[in-house]
Amino acid sequence: MTQPILFKNSISIALLAAVEAAVASAAAIVSLYVTAHFAQLPTDANGTPLLVAVVVICLMLIRKPQDAGSQLNIQPTQAALSVLLRFVVAVLILYVLGRQTDIELVTRRLFWMWACITTVSLALLTLVISTVTQRALLAAASNRKVVFAGYNEISLTLADRLERDPSLCLKASGFFDDRSPARLGLDSNTHLNGTLQELSAFVKKNNVDVIFISLPIRHLKRVMDLLDDLRDTTASIYYVPDVFVFDLIQARSTEISGIPVVAMCETPFYGYRGISKRLLDIVVSAVSLIGLSPFLLLIAAAVKFTSPGPVIFRQRRYGLDGGEIAVYKFRSMSVTEDGATIKQASKSDSRITPVGGFLRKTSLDELPQLINVLQGKMSLVGPRPHAVAHNEEYRKLIKGYMVRHKVPPGITGWAQVNGCRGETTRLEDMEARVKFDIEYLRHWSLWMDVKIIFLTAFKMFRDKQAY
Repeated sequence: MTQPILFKNSISIALLAAVEAAVASAAAIVSLYVTAHFAQLPTDANGTPLLVAVVVICLMLIRKPQDAGSQLNIQPTQAALSVLLRFVVAVLILYVLGRQTDIELVTRRLFWMWACITTVSLALLTLVISTVTQRALLAAASNRKVVFAGYNEISLTLADRLERDPSLCLKASGFFDDRSPARLGLDSNTHLNGTLQELSAFVKKNNVDVIFISLPIRHLKRVMDLLDDLRDTTASIYYVPDVFVFDLIQARSTEISGIPVVAMCETPFYGYRGISKRLLDIVVSAVSLIGLSPFLLLIAAAVKFTSPGPVIFRQRRYGLDGGEIAVYKFRSMSVTEDGATIKQASKSDSRITPVGGFLRKTSLDELPQLINVLQGKMSLVGPRPHAVAHNEEYRKLIKGYMVRHKVPPGITGWAQVNGCRGETTRLEDMEARVKFDIEYLRHWSLWMDVKIIFLTAFKMFRDKQAY
């Protein structure tokens, strides 16, 4: 979620956030006493304060911390629903604890009346406070004035995003560049305030709050000189590296021992993202192997008794980070090639056995790779692994070919569900596969994996490219 860099009236915003955080607990406490008073229901004098304390603690622990920036990205109705969900969890926890310990701090009737009344009051209060908070934060007085040092694609893109997203509370006020307007090709909507040498004086005169320096990395000396000129101002200064001229994959900024770095080509499976993908792989592969075991034995018997040779064909392929792995398949050919030269399967290939033709057509020959997935050498979804001989051939012909190995290879992939299967008779065929594989790395999400799995199952018996 994108956060504002810093609001002008940060003290007022902090107070608003504190009020919103306290309202939920206050509403729970007040509604308890109001309910007991008007319903004339009995309460335990010693138990009620304890119940109140538990409610407050639960709300504080369960309630997701909200800062001013994140509040701007949530609609009031969404904020109300989020608070209500956390409150329901707190109520259920209290109820279960009471049943398990046989401690009844208040009567059950009072407890459930209190829970219902608090739910309604929390919804209304959250709607009101969230609406007021957003209007206050998005007021013109909250905006910080922004200028850009350097007119280029990256500064134009950033300025456009500031304009489209008012929740950032940053108002673009023009560009500074040493090139003339004619040379820059400015349109009528773009305002050039002056040269880079005039930037410092403009910032001081016009109370500019934020400066984005978007000069190319090769102009490091100019960047250093500009920073020296701006030391006499109080503006916040950010350097926007022109890294987006590169073909970035999973770009993100981070720091190493306090040193900021920008990832330009990285795996998407880090942190909880990697854990979620691995859990999906383990659960689906384990359940599939158990559930399909009778069917797998039937296929194995069919392969064994219809043609000479092993049931399982093992072939060396490249896995994560280009490491060599052994990939399992039901043997579908009369040969088991795994040398320096491997001929790809083609239509009407004489090497394909009768049973093997059916297995390849339906992709059932790939099922033993569920074992590879369970081992962690492969994933359910990812770039399809190619034979080592083919990898060594295409890595020399296709730029960026080996980037696809930043993630574990998959039984199925984005390229396969987009029709890139079968023999690659032309270089363009493999280039199309690699293009889809890189797109998968760039846009990966767990939902994308689920989508590819379902698309694969749907196309299993209908893919004319499978042979």
